[in-house]
Amino acid sequence: MEDMMGHAGMAATVVRYLRSVGAPTTADHPVEAALPRPHLRAVREDERAPVDAAEFRRVLGNFATGVTVVTAPAAHGGAVHEATGPAGPAGFACQSFASLSLDPPLVSFMVARTSTTWPRIARAGVFCVNVLGADQGALCRAFAVSGADKFAGVEYDAAPVTGSPRLAGAPAWIDCAVHAVHTGGDHLIVVGRVAALGTTDEATAPLLFHQGKFGDFTPHGSR
Repeated sequence: MEDMMGHAGMAATVVRYLRSVGAPTTADHPVEAALPRPHLRAVREDERAPVDAAEFRRVLGNFATGVTVVTAPAAHGGAVHEATGPAGPAGFACQSFASLSLDPPLVSFMVARTSTTWPRIARAGVFCVNVLGADQGALCRAFAVSGADKFAGVEYDAAPVTGSPRLAGAPAWIDCAVHAVHTGGDHLIVVGRVAALGTTDEATAPLLFHQGKFGDFTPHGSR
């Protein structure tokens, strides 16, 4: 697709990120370098200390969010790559998904710079955002566990453009190519360009997360 980034564009995006954090790159395999685990402090030592982390989480926990699972396809050729881990599909539970732009169609999500799943998504250069329904809390928990086989027993098919896993039962899905990566403190801000998207035929309530607990959405009557 002319509007989508090709493999060269995806490689260039990741190379820009690697260079921005001081990681080595090579001309032959620009996306093969392991993403670094940088020092996560967002302020200099001579600046005031950040707010207390526990208080930050407590206050921000009052903001209810939707819940998604961001997935990427298996590594090409089925090989295990020493920098990015297993060759199977990758995925992680994500609350920080958001619509970003209508023209061009862009979405975004945030991921911790220490994530072990992100390097595999970066290497793929593509991803699918699976918006979870109210009955998929257990699925979300499974994808929030680090180091486990997150796709064991999970039904999915391939998203139509990128081939990223599209989880069965998800009310909506958004198929994307990595468009840009920005640093944001101890997280990365990943921007995706939408290649395809859709919903299931059945109207399904979304899964919500608020103050450490899952819930669902109850619409109020019209005013």
